[in-house]
Parts: sequence; structure tokens; C-alpha cells
Amino acid sequence: MRGTGWKGAAARLAGAASRRSGRGGTSLPGKVLLRLDPHAIGTLSRGLERSAVISATNGKTTTAAMVAAILERGGARLVSNRAGANMAGGVAGALLRDAGDTGLFEVDEFWLGPIVQELEPSALLLANLFRDQLDRYGELEAIADRWAQVVAAGHARALVLNADDPLVADLGRERPADATFFGVEDVTLATPGLQHASDSTHCRRCGAPLVYDAVFLGHLGHYHCPNCDTRRPRPTVTAHDVTLDGVRGARFTLRTVAGDVTVAVPLPGLYNVYNALGAAALALALGAPVADVVAGLGAVSPAFGRAETVAVEGHDVSIMLVKNPAGANEVLRTLALEAGRHDLLAILNDQIADGRDVSWIWDADFETLAPSLRRAVCSGSRAPEMALRLKYAGVPEAAIEVEPELGAALDRALGGAPTGGRLFALPTYTAMLGLREELVRRGVAGSSF
Repeated sequence: MRGTGWKGAAARLAGAASRRSGRGGTSLPGKVLLRLDPHAIGTLSRGLERSAVISATNGKTTTAAMVAAILERGGARLVSNRAGANMAGGVAGALLRDAGDTGLFEVDEFWLGPIVQELEPSALLLANLFRDQLDRYGELEAIADRWAQVVAAGHARALVLNADDPLVADLGRERPADATFFGVEDVTLATPGLQHASDSTHCRRCGAPLVYDAVFLGHLGHYHCPNCDTRRPRPTVTAHDVTLDGVRGARFTLRTVAGDVTVAVPLPGLYNVYNALGAAALALALGAPVADVVAGLGAVSPAFGRAETVAVEGHDVSIMLVKNPAGANEVLRTLALEAGRHDLLAILNDQIADGRDVSWIWDADFETLAPSLRRAVCSGSRAPEMALRLKYAGVPEAAIEVEPELGAALDRALGGAPTGGRLFALPTYTAMLGLREELVRRGVAGSSF
């Protein structure tokens, strides 16, 4: 997109100068532009034919990549913050940089309100709310209250909501005619009960504990309130007959009002089935045909760190981001489906973007993976805590190594892994970025996301 006159030109010059200095420039032009014109997002977005916003605590980047793959099948020219800069500066920067007819933006939970108010998107996807960075955002109910205000304001014309997340589903109560719900219907995937890492287990209307008929992932499932009329909405975009194929991918029957189709997603885990459902529901709300949904979901590539595999020194290194209990549990559940003994590189940081409080690792069920671990190297600024957690999970102390420095930890993990074997890397967010830089330095990964 182009516009905003001299203000836009000044912002572009700032970004170019930053890139020449080696400091990058993904969101800087947008930040500069918003300083000069606080309503630049609204101004620039008026040139779009349609736009969509995606927000969630887990899966924003992957879901956005899925939606992009679907919409581009239909010829959409996307304006998108693909680099993951998901605050106002990143959105403004994308609008300033790109030319296209369709806006697609993943947005940080905290920034949702002001960005939606400016964009006035054609559709808003709210995918999930899990406990994440409590020291930054506060409790889930606080985020849900902010999101409820966004929904009530009516700036987004259509809503796409996860029926299986009680906090998210309840947001459609005031605008049922505008809401499309998606959810999993295959109850064979249900766990025996709520995990201790489950977050939203009380009715948002009356506060009573919810009763779950099926639990799929954290607090996602089929539920009802025994005290009032709250219950899981009936979704119209659903997953049936789900098959999870370890780290290789997942298959399921996608049911929509247009009928049933088979979807094969080359990304692992039930969490990516949920991402695919959300992407499908959003794309359909934007007018995409079902054939494009199937083709796009089947062709999507993993974003870096989200189940991407990189060849390093004769080993396949599979990188799977973990940043909160619910997401970590699904990664561990996926790895537990893999046969054999595993080598692990666990990288735990506590920078602001990770959350300073790393006590969440004690709510992640590393016990699920412990019996199949051959060896674990722990790295990052909180490497000793990660090692302690694995020890308490049942991993023998002799199988755990601590190396805070990332490059050295990667060398130790690769050096101890069987020739030609696979190494699973589980980094937190800033650790993932650091691992990316290390792999670029070694010449085994590209220089951009």
C-alpha cells in the first residue's frame, strides 16, 4: 500500500537506514509512521477490498500462514505482516510496504482493540485464550474482557470463534448473527479429564465450574454449565475422523455447510488441526471456495520454529516452539507418538517476550515424554530450571546436560545424537529467534522468516 505523503516517505527512510545499519527494519517504519500519524492504519487500509485479523495466545503465525496459502490460491494479493511483527507498528509497516487487495494481519492479544478499530476488518478470527505471559498481560479473564469490548464495538463485520474455548465462544453471545463457530467433533481424541494446566474452566456468565463431556486440548472441548444455559455453541466448521501422524502431520474430515472434504495438513498435532479449522472458517467467511481451503491447507509450509525441520551436520533438527503449558503439552503429546528414543535440546529463556515467570514449565507434562528420552541438553538463560524440571519428570540425571550458551548447547546435542538421527529442539520464543540466528550463521537456514 502507498499513501500518507511525506510522513510515509519519512517512515520508509527510517526503515531503510535501520536495515543498512544491520539493525533490521520490520516494524520501525510503521512505528515512525504512527508517531507522525496515529490513524495511518485506518488511512492506508481504506485501499483494501477486504481484510482479516487473527488473534490468539497460541497459533497466530501458523494460522495466518494457512489463511494466506488458501487466499493466494484464489488470486488474492496479500498485504500481511508475515514476519510476525504483530503490534501496531508491524501492521502499519506492512500497509506501508506492500501493495495488494486483501489485508491479512496476525495481531497481539493486547493490541487487538486499537488495531481493529482502525482497520475495521471484514472478519475477525479469535482462536483461543491460554495462560501466557501473566506478568505481561494478567489473567485470561482480563484479556477476555478486552476482547469482549472489541467485539461489542462492532468494528469487525464478521466474527470467527472457537466453539471449544469457553472464553472465546462466549464472546459471540451479543452478536450471534455475525458469528461463525468452529470446533472438533471427534471425541475419540478426548483425554481422560482436564489437565492440571487447564485454564478457563468456569462459566463466564455465572462463575460456576463447567462440566466437560470431552476435553481435547487444555480447556478446549465440549462443555456446559450446570447452573445456567451456557453451553458450547454448535459449530458449522468442524473436524471429524482426525488422524495424528506424529511430527509428520494430521488428517481429518472437514465438514462445512457445503459438505465434507478430506484435509491433509503437513503440520503435526491436534493444535494444528485447530489452527487449520480456524483458517478454514476464516477463509470461508472471506468468500474462499472449499476447494481452495483443501489445497491451501495441504500446501502450507511451517513457519520457522513451528514444527519446521532443518538439516544440520547430518541430523534432522525439528524445532517446535513451546511458550506456555497448553502449547507445550500438545508438543509433548505429539513427540510421544514418535517411536524410539529421542534426543532433546530444551532452550528456556525468561526475556520480556517469553515472560519473566518460567514457573509454567511445572504445569507442562514433561512426564509424558520422559520415558522415551535418551538424552537432553538444556540451554538458555534458565537452563538449570529446565534441567531440574526434566529430572523431576523422571529423566535420569545422567541423561541431562546443562549448557547455557546456545551455540555450544547445539553442538553438544548434535554431537551426542546418533548418526543420521533426529534432534528435537523445544525453544521458548526468544530462544527460537536465537536458534534461528545460530542456524543462519552456520549456513543451514535462510536469513529471513
